[in-house]
Amino acid sequence: MLPKALTALLIPLLDFFLDKAEQHPSYEEQLKPSLQFELRHEHAVSPSAHVVFSDAPAARTAFQASYALRATNITSYKPPSLGAFSNARTRSMRDSQSVHLQWEEQEILGPDVESRETLLELAKMTNNAYVARDDPAWYELNEQWIKHYPVGWEPDADGFRGYVFATPDNSTIVLSIKGTSSAIFSGGGPTAKKDKLNDNLLFSCCCARIDWTWTTVCGCYRGGWKCDQNCLEDALIEDSLFYPIGTNLYNNLTYMYPTSNIWIIGHSLGGALSSLLGVTFGVPVVAFESPGEKTASRRLHLPAPPSTQHITHVYHTADPIAMGTCNGILSSCALGGYALETRCHLGKSIVYDTVSNLSWSVDIRTHGIVNVIENILKEPWQPSLEVGREVPPAEAEQECVECYGWEFGDFPP
Repeated sequence: MLPKALTALLIPLLDFFLDKAEQHPSYEEQLKPSLQFELRHEHAVSPSAHVVFSDAPAARTAFQASYALRATNITSYKPPSLGAFSNARTRSMRDSQSVHLQWEEQEILGPDVESRETLLELAKMTNNAYVARDDPAWYELNEQWIKHYPVGWEPDADGFRGYVFATPDNSTIVLSIKGTSSAIFSGGGPTAKKDKLNDNLLFSCCCARIDWTWTTVCGCYRGGWKCDQNCLEDALIEDSLFYPIGTNLYNNLTYMYPTSNIWIIGHSLGGALSSLLGVTFGVPVVAFESPGEKTASRRLHLPAPPSTQHITHVYHTADPIAMGTCNGILSSCALGGYALETRCHLGKSIVYDTVSNLSWSVDIRTHGIVNVIENILKEPWQPSLEVGREVPPAEAEQECVECYGWEFGDFPP
């Protein structure tokens, strides 16, 4: 046994070094770069369906913000060109032919989704896509954030909108996309009508056909749980869908920042649209509380890359929308006029089990991004800490099935 005097000396020293080990990140974590971002642009869709950018002017001097996100190298796949991607889609839609694309594997810098702080700040950015800069609901990302005045968010701007953030050297751009604005999800507003249309087109099994009392968003229902597949796909590709507006927006961004690395983030509908753009352009995506968008990607005939692991979904088990359980004529979604029936996600998912660990009840009111920020990401997640992690592991969803009661095929009217 050690002498008591030596033991008394060693114990405090061991405690000191153990505390230091807990406080400091590992060598591997220290190697991950930290990127600084500032608000650069606001984007919105005008009543004439044109994407409009407006600069967010600095209050004093440029690049004052010290907003940091942890980044890491990830693998993604880009199509050889947008023309080749579009041609493959056209061949699939018109001739039901599968075209083999020479996907370009690339190592790019993406958000470190294993970092709670990074997910928290990205979630704040997605929340801010819903509101103008002077709205009390805006999250201040840090004390030195550049002040700006909202442009392009007038009451008659009724479409796809959000913000663009950038690093001071323009090496990395973050595009945030607004999700659904509805009285049952948030405060409603001028975009609510188009948001609902896109929700019901993208996330219903067949044109939002719930029962005979519903007015469907397309004419593809054929009775007896039968749905005309060609009709359904044509409906999704109409210009009223936000997906083509998103591709136009992304192309405008790449024109403005041709050498920049672009990330896309969003909540709910905005997260699903972010994921669809991530498949199209091979860019990193973080989507919060998104309905399942995997079926929509097939119906849109988006060519499938070898992997979609650059897309990360973050959601919790008490959210019936992300979990795909907010369906049926008596569900909260249906009572609000939404047919959110899909549940399968692309890429990988970080799932917080708030039902088991926090005793939350499954409730549509837990769907909001503010709830995720304040009640999940703001504090360390204890179940992850117990296994030496900051967040739950990001994993691909296994054996996901949806719309199993429907028959899809060639059913002429």
